[in-house]
Amino acid sequence: MEIRYSKAAGKAIGEMDRPAKQRIKTAIEKLPDGDVKPLRGSKGTYRLRVGDRRILFSYPADDTILIEKIGPRGEVYKGG
Repeated sequence: MEIRYSKAAGKAIGEMDRPAKQRIKTAIEKLPDGDVKPLRGSKGTYRLRVGDRRILFSYPADDTILIEKIGPRGEVYKGG
């Protein structure tokens, strides 16, 4: 399965420290396993919980995962 990152997601990962990057990377590689739930109000968007961070992602095409946003729990859902 191909994993693609939005510009915002790539920037968020670049700003993290090494242990956080590793946890995020490991969780993304295991998708769709993990604490995944559909995001209410956004059809086709899901969230993955990794500690206090949330990863918002979707499936734009078969065998493709698009990582849209990564951020702290309280901030990642803001701003559409």
